[in-house]
Amino acid sequence: MLSTLPRRSCTRLFTTRTVPCLSHSRLPHPALVPSTVPASTRTFLSWFKSKDKSPFAAKSKPQGAPAAPLLSEDDLFHPFSQSPFPAIRARGEAIRQLAPCPVCAAAHAHDGLHVHTAAQPKAVAFECPDCGWPTHCSEEHWAADTEHEKYCSRLREVNEDEHDLRSGRRMREFELPGAQDTEAAISFANWDVFWYTREFPSMDSERSRRHASKILTYPITIGSVLHQFSNLTLSNQRLTPEGSRSLAALRTNLHVPPGAPETPEAAATKPQMRIFILGARAESALPPHVWEQLCLLFPSALFHLYFIGPQVSLPKPASELNRRPTKATASSETASTSSETSASPSTSETTEKTSTSQEVQASEEEKPVYVPNVYQPPTPAPIMHLKRTRSSIEQYGVPSYTVPYTPQLTITGMQANYMDVHAQFQETLDPYTDCFFLFSPGFGFPSPDSTNPETGEPYLQIASPTEWGPVMPLLLASKCPVFVTGFSPADVERDVKSLSTAPEVAGEFDWVITPGPNAFGSEKWEVADFDPRVMVKTNWGVWGIRGKRREVRERSSWLPL
Repeated sequence: MLSTLPRRSCTRLFTTRTVPCLSHSRLPHPALVPSTVPASTRTFLSWFKSKDKSPFAAKSKPQGAPAAPLLSEDDLFHPFSQSPFPAIRARGEAIRQLAPCPVCAAAHAHDGLHVHTAAQPKAVAFECPDCGWPTHCSEEHWAADTEHEKYCSRLREVNEDEHDLRSGRRMREFELPGAQDTEAAISFANWDVFWYTREFPSMDSERSRRHASKILTYPITIGSVLHQFSNLTLSNQRLTPEGSRSLAALRTNLHVPPGAPETPEAAATKPQMRIFILGARAESALPPHVWEQLCLLFPSALFHLYFIGPQVSLPKPASELNRRPTKATASSETASTSSETSASPSTSETTEKTSTSQEVQASEEEKPVYVPNVYQPPTPAPIMHLKRTRSSIEQYGVPSYTVPYTPQLTITGMQANYMDVHAQFQETLDPYTDCFFLFSPGFGFPSPDSTNPETGEPYLQIASPTEWGPVMPLLLASKCPVFVTGFSPADVERDVKSLSTAPEVAGEFDWVITPGPNAFGSEKWEVADFDPRVMVKTNWGVWGIRGKRREVRERSSWLPL
């Protein structure tokens, strides 16, 4: 009989007969367990009540029932042009306009033609049937490209990840844990051990690992560097003796003395730990509860995060929050007025349709579906305006906000260059309470704005007067540690080499953390829109420096030897 049933019916037949054995610790609280009363009971008076015969009575869903996902787990792969989500379709169109065909580009470079000649590489138009990305100009070039199979599986992986994020399923990997047990130690060996010791939900698939690591890489990278149980130690030669002194100074305010419990009450007598994140972009758009995970690693410390950079995401102004309801109200009032004064109903319907279409068109023009990442990442969308969010432009003189999210965490964002606000912090910077983090700053990339007048070549960004040139000497002069990440081995090497050529930086710093891989980098591949062959991982590597300390030695005698 089972062979005649469909596959889904067979699976359901077997799964509904088994009841999982739950451990006693997983059982819910008795107050949350429903009583054993039958699902439907009838009293004596209910016999005289008429049944609800409306067609919506049987189809209505309970209020607490979760919505069905838009895509199932086995239906995540879609070519970009056939994706059910407008943002992915718009990204495919952006790639078709920016990315060149690799086969045409190879032939163009092999022939040695000049850039201004007519034989330019064609833009990609053909979507690979295996990964769904537009990768070549035609099917013939796709079949002739023998290098595509090396990265095709990665592109398919990113394709499915992007559809999974929009599938509407319950994202259990984003359900972050609360406070840590004071007697339970946290391990920073790698993601797996950290998630286990931090009591995260079980990451049952590689896709869940990629999603969770992408949003947690920023706060956990900071925590793994500063924590006393960091995986960067003297024994594995990632931490230098000078770096050990710098981190020991910071850890005096991050932790309690040995033997004392790590409790929030211990933070009452401690100064606030200030972490300056310079050049912030995507990290400034993370929800505050994600950054709260950093505070939960240090229960006895107070944190104040400063996001500083021209691409920092700011909350929506109150005028924009009320714009859409105001338009809808105005259009409804106009429609009601015209319906009362006009003799024909068709006029009111036409006016209402016209106003609605204009609103939709205006909203579409204001908010593009997808902004391509060509050279610099685009500024993130405005963040949510929380209850305690307040403007700080009067205090800092630049567009800014401050959110006292919890008693332990305060977040401040400033949409400005660091040079514009350094004067407000230079007298208070302290190596015991302050540190700087720069996530993928691009020190070794050429500057798009400034050029060396002597050679005519662009400056490196670490020496450019419009980027990091005037900033790095100020950070080194503060003697506070500066930690930097990179998105690939080549990016880390490029940034480290640029230190030796930057004026007022070369020879003026000590190593705190030697360059190397970051155990808490993102495991998700980020694909460039201008060339799908370019793929990186956020915060792949990490290293740190500090302004050079010159010890003063006392001479016993001024007489020459």
